[in-house]
Amino acid sequence: MPDGDFFCLLGPSGCGKTTTLAHDRRPRAAHFGADPAGREDVTFKQASQRDIAFVFQLFALYPHMNVRANISYPLKSQGIPREEVRQRVEEAARILRITHLLDRSVSGLSSGDRQRVALGRAIVRKPLAFMLDEPLGALDAEFRELMCGELRALHDRLKATTVYVTHDQLEAMSMADTIALMNDGVLEQLGPPQEIYDRPATCSWPISSALRR
Repeated sequence: MPDGDFFCLLGPSGCGKTTTLAHDRRPRAAHFGADPAGREDVTFKQASQRDIAFVFQLFALYPHMNVRANISYPLKSQGIPREEVRQRVEEAARILRITHLLDRSVSGLSSGDRQRVALGRAIVRKPLAFMLDEPLGALDAEFRELMCGELRALHDRLKATTVYVTHDQLEAMSMADTIALMNDGVLEQLGPPQEIYDRPATCSWPISSALRR
């Protein structure tokens, strides 16, 4: 996929999207960067050195830490100065509407709030690439729609390559530059959202006509 692409793996539950993403976490040949001359070969680097941020369906938060500590953890691990850590954590919290939760324990949060904390811990790093596995699945419909806009705007600001797994057609159509349409472990179509919508290559799981406005 092109550098800086917002790439969606779209398909029904059980079709192989997460399995594909899991394979991408251990790339045998991967390059990330803003341009061909500046790309970094991460093929033989350890996962912690690849500058890829992950957001999982099951949050993977540290239960003994509060929200602020969870979000700031990757920055502190990199030795980022304290004031910069504070600023970046507060920026991420503002984007995700969780500023009021920063000093709360994550163990007492709702699933939707914990998902937002997991997103915050990823975006605060400003990595070369994001890999997001159904990151909005635990949110209510109204906030999910809002976060689609926020995630796309964040992507445009950071210029980071994003691989986004979802079964939600509206999420994919509204955010993606490129959609990989999967079904039963098979990649059935690859292209920009409008092309997939206008000229579907398969009838097994087409983009729904309900998306028409």
